Amino acid sequence: MLFQKKAPVAWLIVGLGNPGSRYEYTRHNVGFMVADELGEREDIPIQRLRYHALTNTAVIGGQGVLLMKPTTYMNLSGEAVGEAARFYKLDPGHVLVISDDVDLPLGKLRIRTGGSAGGHNGLKSIIQHLGSDQFPRLKVGVGGKPHPDHDMADWVLSKLRGEDLKVMEEAVGRAADAVECYLRDGPQKAMNRFN
Repeated sequence: MLFQKKAPVAWLIVGLGNPGSRYEYTRHNVGFMVADELGEREDIPIQRLRYHALTNTAVIGGQGVLLMKPTTYMNLSGEAVGEAARFYKLDPGHVLVISDDVDLPLGKLRIRTGGSAGGHNGLKSIIQHLGSDQFPRLKVGVGGKPHPDHDMADWVLSKLRGEDLKVMEEAVGRAADAVECYLRDGPQKAMNRFN
């Protein structure tokens, strides 16, 4: 009963992050946090290992979706996404990717229907494996480096704490709302409401 498909899969909803407890609550794992929030709202754990990802099916915004958290590391996320998209015969326009963005202020959301990777290795891998950059993405701002000398990798892999964690938990809820709105009402309404 737990993994029973409720509707044919018409969308992939992909939360990006790195697997393992050492990466929990890091800036780079905000995509996993949003995917988990969506799973909790539907009362389905994202724990079935398929396509190099933890997955589960759900109906979100009236659409049958496969929720995914790739178990590859961030820079290989496209392997999982490409495999699942081919299995379900989904056009890139039906692969919604949730990622962190260091160019956006902490907690700010930005929805795009396509575009470049913008230096994000997870998005770069997905573009490579889908053979297209025309897939929607929901970017969640994690804030820029606190100091120019700070290493970017150290920054995105740092744990969210205190006020930053509070802001991010609120943003994760709004990001889950944005995914629901995108699937139910389409990109224009979602961008008008959440960008």
